[in-house]
Amino acid sequence: MTDLPDPAYPVGGAGQDRVVPFGVRLATAMAAHGPLCAGIDPHPGLVHSWGLPYDLAGVERFAMTCVEAFGGRVAAVKPQSAFFEVFGARGVDLLERVVAGLRAAGTLVILDVKRGDIGTTMDAYADAFLGKDAPQPPDAITVNPFLGYGSLRPAIDLAHATGRGIFVLALTSNPEGYAVQHAVLDGTSVAGHVVAGATADNAQAAGRGELGSVGLVVGATVGDAVERLGLDLPGVHGPFLAPGVGAQGGTAQSLRRVFGAALPRVLAASSREVLEAGPHAADLATRAQETAARLREAMA
Repeated sequence: MTDLPDPAYPVGGAGQDRVVPFGVRLATAMAAHGPLCAGIDPHPGLVHSWGLPYDLAGVERFAMTCVEAFGGRVAAVKPQSAFFEVFGARGVDLLERVVAGLRAAGTLVILDVKRGDIGTTMDAYADAFLGKDAPQPPDAITVNPFLGYGSLRPAIDLAHATGRGIFVLALTSNPEGYAVQHAVLDGTSVAGHVVAGATADNAQAAGRGELGSVGLVVGATVGDAVERLGLDLPGVHGPFLAPGVGAQGGTAQSLRRVFGAALPRVLAASSREVLEAGPHAADLATRAQETAARLREAMA
């Protein structure tokens, strides 16, 4: 595979003095293409709905059609790593080709891996996806903070050093998440501690008037949880990845209710609603661009 220039560096190569932070690149992409993050989720039901066999060849056809459709047309794309990992080494190779194809088209890639651990293991996870020598690095990854926000320090520091980003799970809409994320310690919910951590890690970017590179994952359908928990989302000064838009019930109205004044920094993630327009790349591209335009208008 041909190595591509690292997107975190300005044209001219990695010898430049300062990387371009992920938050800056994301803000530019959202301004150009709208606030949509299109998912690539080749689970069996969707692959079969395209008339494809659920095997490596079928998933490859599915995924590369998405690359053709979304590359250069949306702000960001979020491949779900698990649907590739299930095919072993060949699936991981396919995932790397997906990342490379989107990067070649100038599209930001947020790899949904939800990694989280402690010590040297977290160091290794960070190096694998965010390091300067990572095999095929995305622009950002999702991470799991529920071993403690501080356990993410290797990923946060490396992302800042290499111009990449992370999205930290904060407040998800699955019923099981409530027991952990709403639990209170020293008068602050677990979600509140995550929000406070991201706020601190984005402080320097905020001081420069830039969008921070430590984002939060907050579900589009969490209702009044942000208000009830007293979370200061506008103060985070980073982006928000909001899964659940479209087929899962998230609407522009629910996004306004959840995010309030932070709405301009929301990147709405939609997978099934867009992917159901397949199997033809032209139809997928049209659906994605129409969805992005609707979101831009509704969230203005």
